[in-house]
Order: sequence, then C-alpha cells, then structure tokens
Amino acid sequence: MENTREHKRSIFAWTTYDWANSAFVTTISATVLPVYFSNVAAAQLPDYQRTAIWSWTTAIYMILVALMGPVFGAMADFSGTKKKNLFTFAAFGILGAGLLYLVKEGQWLQAVLFYIIGGVGFSGANVFYDSLLPHVATDKEQDMVSSRGYAMGYAGGGILLAINLVMIMSAKTPEQTQMMSRLSFLSVAVWWAIFSIPLMLWVKEPPRRVQTNELNHKPIQVAFSRLRHTFSEIKHFQELFKFILAFWLYNNGIGTIIFMASIYGKELKFSDTTVIGTLLMVQFVAIPFAILFGWLGKKIGTKRAIMLSILVYAVIAIFGYFMTQEWHFWFLGFLVATVQGGSQALSRSLFGRMVPRSKSAEFFSFFSVSEKVAGTVGPILFGLVSTLMKGSRLSIVSLIIFFIAGVYLLSKVNEREGIKLAEIEEQEILQGSLPSQV
Repeated sequence: MENTREHKRSIFAWTTYDWANSAFVTTISATVLPVYFSNVAAAQLPDYQRTAIWSWTTAIYMILVALMGPVFGAMADFSGTKKKNLFTFAAFGILGAGLLYLVKEGQWLQAVLFYIIGGVGFSGANVFYDSLLPHVATDKEQDMVSSRGYAMGYAGGGILLAINLVMIMSAKTPEQTQMMSRLSFLSVAVWWAIFSIPLMLWVKEPPRRVQTNELNHKPIQVAFSRLRHTFSEIKHFQELFKFILAFWLYNNGIGTIIFMASIYGKELKFSDTTVIGTLLMVQFVAIPFAILFGWLGKKIGTKRAIMLSILVYAVIAIFGYFMTQEWHFWFLGFLVATVQGGSQALSRSLFGRMVPRSKSAEFFSFFSVSEKVAGTVGPILFGLVSTLMKGSRLSIVSLIIFFIAGVYLLSKVNEREGIKLAEIEEQEILQGSLPSQV
C-alpha cells in the first residue's frame, strides 16, 4: 500500500468507526444500562439475581453471534460483501440501542431482549470491521492503526458518555433521571449511525477472490464449504491455533471484567457517582495507554506487550476480591484503563498478521466464534458462582484462572512463524484465484 492521501483517509475512516460504535459499550454495556437495569428495570429482583441475569444475557448474545458469524464471514469473503455485512449488523445494533429507550420500570425482560439485539449487532459488525484491518493497513502499520482505533473508540465513547452523564446528573427527580437514562440509549443509536458514514464512504470493499472450483456455486454453499476447510486446516496454522487458544482464555477474563464491573459495583452498594464516574475515567485514561501499547508492541514485541497487560488483569482480579471501599473501585478502574485498549488492540493486530488477507473475514469470523463461544464461559461462571454463593466476590477472583492459563499458552506462540505461514498461504491463494476476481 502506498502512503497516499487516499490510504491515510481510509485509515482515518476505519478508526472513526471505533469512535462510532464504542458508544454502545461505554453508555449501554458498561455504564448506564447496568445501573438502569439494577435501579429501574429489575429493581424488584434480589441483588445477586440481577447480577446473574445480566451475566446470562451477555452469554446469550455471544452465543448468537458465534453461531452466525462464521457463516456470514465466509459468505462475505466469497461475495465481496464485508462492508455490506458490517452495516447490516450495525443496523441491528443501532436498532437495539434505540429500542432500549422504550424500557421502563419493572420491564427487565424487555431490557434483556433489546440489549441482546443491540449486542448481536455490535459484535457481528465487529467481525467484519476487524476483518478490514489487514486491507486498510500494511503489516508494519497494523499495531499502530489497531491501537489508534481503540484510542478513537475510548475518546468517542467517553465523550458521549460524558454528555449523557451530564444529562442524567442534571435531573431533579427520579422520573427525570429515568428519562435522561432512556434518552442516553437513544443518543447511542444516533451517534453510532452518524459516525459510521466515513467508513461507508472512504473504505473500499476488499477485492473478491474466487477459487476456480467455486464457480457456479451459491454463496451459502461456498460458505459452508470454506468453513469446513477452515476448521480442517486451522491446525495447519499451528501458531495461529495456539494464539486462538490463548486468546480464548485471557479474553474470557477481560470480557467478564468489562461487562460485569458496573453491576458488581452496584452489588457492593457503591454510589452511582463512583460506578459511572470510574467508567468515564477509564475512557479517557485509556486513550494515551492504548497508543502507548501500540508503541510498546514495536519496542518489546507484540506478544510480550500482550502478556504484560494480562498480568495486570490478574492483579485486578485478585484485588477485586478484597474490594470494600469506593476508592478501591476507582483504583482498579485506573488499572483497567492502563491495559484494556492495549491488550485488545494488539491481540487484533497480531491475529490479523497471522491470517491470509484473502480469507480475512473467514478467519476473523473463526476468531469471533472462538471469542464468543469461549467468552461465554466467563460470564456463565460468574453468574453461577454468584448464584450459588449469593454474592460475587468469589466470581471476580475466579477469573485469575483465565489469565494465568492464557499467559502460559501465549508464551508458546511463535508469532514470526505464524506471520510467515500466512504470507505463504496468501501467495498460494493468489495463484489459484480467477484473474477477473482479484
């Protein structure tokens, strides 16, 4: 890729989508909705039951994305529709976010349903968004571009969250507070839709590549055929396979902490100011650290930088068990901010360099199904322990298992060998593609 104005514009547009959709995570998944769910939608339920329902809900939408993602990913590679699929799922996410405006007191079931719709849309769109990274950035750029995307996400999500918090805190009565919370859900839908436009306009659809033996086949036939091939050949990409296993483990812990932090804070009777304020702080503190990890990946190696971030998460899980004071929540939030963006950005970048570009959506879909299926274990474990123990302290500390096992497996990954194998595979794909389709 030449370092042209068009290339820079496509990178900017790609990172802007992180700015757009991160509002769903900050306002809905992590901050306002968990508090609204606990205080309003599910107020009649016991504390531990609210926490358990929230964890089950997270697991359900992850499973739904896991079932759909790989098929749509393979179809997108074959038909050249990565962007189309991205915006189809994004439309569902935007719809789910907007529908949450309708949720009122006691309507926890509606909240769960609309959140699942939004979550499936958000996560499904991210499969195709992530798969565009190898097409937007060169190999040398991917760490920095991926990190820049996360930094943009923290900034955009944080700014809208700050606006929403001003709205909520300006309310004079409980009824006004509820209305401002509902309007914040609607604002996410509008924000997400508007700031998705640059990607729609300036990022090109990657070239379609069709193998000669796929002529005259329907996309759904090719999708399942490619999936069977991907599952059968994944062991051929040994370093990539080991990385996926490691990612299964450590991302389980990371995802569970992100999704359960607010509801856990409310269970400990921390004030809304502490819970929401801490998560707002995380958004802005995370911006420089996300960029720092992009630089750190170059200095000490991507894998080592990821391992460092995972060890910090292990410390967070241990301290979370002993948390009793509100300043503990602020402190642990700061620690999360130092590693959250870096761990995910570098994981996305490393995976992107170890897959053939022509199969990026297919492999990122496999990456997503790995993440979502394995990612259900953390929330399910959290909810199960919380239900059995009538509290969530042991749920938090149990996450250290995922971090220790993840670091161990990641240490066994030879990323250079994985990248080299992906380059060889890409050359073989190019040689076997139809010239008119390249």
